Amino acid sequence: MRIRLSRLVLAALVLASPATAQQASAGKDGFITLGTMGGPVPSPDRSQPANALVHAGKVCLVDAGDGTVQQLAKAGILLPRVSAVFLSHLHVDHTGGLSAVLGLRNQTNVREPLTVYGPAGTRELVAGMVASMQPAARAGYGIPGKPWIPPADTVTVIELADGEQIMVDGMTVTAAQNTHYDFAAGSVEDRNYKSLSFRFDMPGRSIVYTGDTGPSASVEKLANGADLLVSEMIDMAGTMANVARNSPNMPPAAKRDLEQHLSTHHLTPDAVGQLAAAAGVKALVITHFAAGTPDPERTKGYVAQIAKSYSGPVTLANDLDRF
Repeated sequence: MRIRLSRLVLAALVLASPATAQQASAGKDGFITLGTMGGPVPSPDRSQPANALVHAGKVCLVDAGDGTVQQLAKAGILLPRVSAVFLSHLHVDHTGGLSAVLGLRNQTNVREPLTVYGPAGTRELVAGMVASMQPAARAGYGIPGKPWIPPADTVTVIELADGEQIMVDGMTVTAAQNTHYDFAAGSVEDRNYKSLSFRFDMPGRSIVYTGDTGPSASVEKLANGADLLVSEMIDMAGTMANVARNSPNMPPAAKRDLEQHLSTHHLTPDAVGQLAAAAGVKALVITHFAAGTPDPERTKGYVAQIAKSYSGPVTLANDLDRF
């Protein structure tokens, strides 16, 4: 067992290296983890959650947290190449960079409309961003009679429901409602607030992105047989240590409630391994590190916990890794 785990840890570190053959250049098909931080607390080491799916010369953003535009530049991707955005849910750590994507495309006169896909509420979110762009668009560069394109003409919103399947840029995209929220099925809250996972089926390759979720039979079904599973993960001990530092006087009952929330609405390393094994995915990438950048010993612990259930290759992603 000790030899097996050592090999898995070594494989994870090799897979995470920028020089690996698995990684795709910005011009080739691939999945780029632009930002791998998790949660609303900023990190000096990781950008907020965002990814770029490059396929057939087009780029789809998969979540767009704060810093997305700069991370695209670091990845060598020009902003006009972005043709679509998929939002897993509407928490600001996953959407905070979308306003810059929309505004800077408008400011640089990108005329091809951008399509934003997401759960219920996405239309309202984007409408607010478009409204915030109006003063700058009317002023333009300060040349009389030369404003920018009306912002509303540069973006289209399509809200997706559980189980919906669409074609985008030659890919089949399937959405599945996950368990990041646990509103009662059929309730008003459940109708209005959803968190989605996505499957991207391309010729010769399938990629599943969990977004934020807890254990979920629907996500397991969505990921069945996928070539790559990109999964969120929470370090419960690390996250609770951060909470203790930030809120040392938190009442015990509140702490218990928080622990229940985190373990229910997110995936522990054990749960990630169980998901990957049950779905039979060929490779696993971990992102959304809510506790920040861990020390190497803690990182080895993640891989060991995942390996209890899943025997395939595991990569702990860094910002700008490409798969």
